[in-house]
Amino acid sequence: MLKHFNKAHIFTAINQLLRALFIVLIIVLVPLFLDKTEQGYWFSFMSLSALMIIVDSGFSMIILQFAAHEFAFLHFNSVGKIEGDEHYLKRLGSFYFFCLKWSAGAAAVALPLIAGVGILVMSSRPAETDWMTPWLLYVVGSTFTFINSSQLYFFEGCDSVPKTQKIRAIVNIVMITVLCISLLSGLKLYSLTTSVLASSLMGFVLIRRGFGPTISSLYANAKGFSHSWIKEFLPLLGRYSLSWASGYLIFQMYTPLMFHFYGPVEAGKMGISITLWTGVLTLSNVWLYVATPKMNIHISQKKWFELDQIFFKSLAFSAITFITGMVIVFLFFEIFRGHLALVDRFLSPVSMLLLAGGWGLQLIVNGLAIYLRAHKEEPLVVPSVITAGYVIITTYLAARYLSPDYFFLGFFSSYLWGLPLIISIFKEKRKKGHLNEQRCNPAYHSYSDL
Repeated sequence: MLKHFNKAHIFTAINQLLRALFIVLIIVLVPLFLDKTEQGYWFSFMSLSALMIIVDSGFSMIILQFAAHEFAFLHFNSVGKIEGDEHYLKRLGSFYFFCLKWSAGAAAVALPLIAGVGILVMSSRPAETDWMTPWLLYVVGSTFTFINSSQLYFFEGCDSVPKTQKIRAIVNIVMITVLCISLLSGLKLYSLTTSVLASSLMGFVLIRRGFGPTISSLYANAKGFSHSWIKEFLPLLGRYSLSWASGYLIFQMYTPLMFHFYGPVEAGKMGISITLWTGVLTLSNVWLYVATPKMNIHISQKKWFELDQIFFKSLAFSAITFITGMVIVFLFFEIFRGHLALVDRFLSPVSMLLLAGGWGLQLIVNGLAIYLRAHKEEPLVVPSVITAGYVIITTYLAARYLSPDYFFLGFFSSYLWGLPLIISIFKEKRKKGHLNEQRCNPAYHSYSDL
């Protein structure tokens, strides 16, 4: 496996390890410095701020795809400026500034909406801690993070994964450092706020410093050129938005829902458990994440064999990584259950098993979706919406009539019928249109089936 690592994999792995460290620190430090009620508000902050996923509506993925398709015929020179075919230079520059305007506008709309939803949800329970001010400041930091992230996705599409991952790594180091100092200083919920604000400011500075010459060349190329990106952008965004909104409901509704039915203490257990498995999934996705820009470029250049080769290899490595992480987590809980107080801050073994199983199957869904969306298509809208409806209904019924142990029953069971459907769509789409063109490399057929 190690021989397949390149520079992009290394920097991405470092960054994902830092993100994993951030999750580990949250899992360890939050129970140490916050009581059970404050833990509930902490993870409710994180789940509610993820409403930015709906505002994003797949915007970040579209940025990466469009940038990669335009950059396929360009290259960087020695000083970081983009060179190549003048037609694509102008299009890429125009697209960059379109993305900036769109992300800033979306953030301006999102800030008051997300803040309001959070106030509505967390006001449903008697306030036992100071949460209003840190929540509002946290939302402000999250919106700035969204704008920074949009730009990084653009540059990743321009085949600059190592450079963008270095920036993300530094940002994560700042976030981790500020978080630890703030918790040790007794800032409690404000620790989450200060870490997000500090990291978003650092991200802004690093993007300007790292991509200054590139941004200047993009501006020069875009000057005097006009292209209606909205006509290409909106149809795809409309399809993506349904999938992204469904994704929020499937993955982020649990902590607020637990808060509503059982209060902040149980919500805290829910949040920290989801955070743990999110970390395992994030680390496992390194392989697929790094491969995404290359996959888009291969599609633009019609290199179908190379596309399939990199995809199936990356998906296999991601699955191996997740299974390894899952074994380590369950061994830890089995060994220390009843001996370590930290274990009591998590959900029951039944809930953890359902949650882990669901995330593991989601890894496969993520991979298939990345492959399909790299073709500037979104064929998973209908399955996403149906799955979201199913999960919402089953989770609500479980929350109302069953014990908290079975909160994830609907989430896990959705993959038992949903994954075969998505695999079927993947196979069908892959055989149609340009995917059905004559493949020159005879070895291609070894990748023709899952």
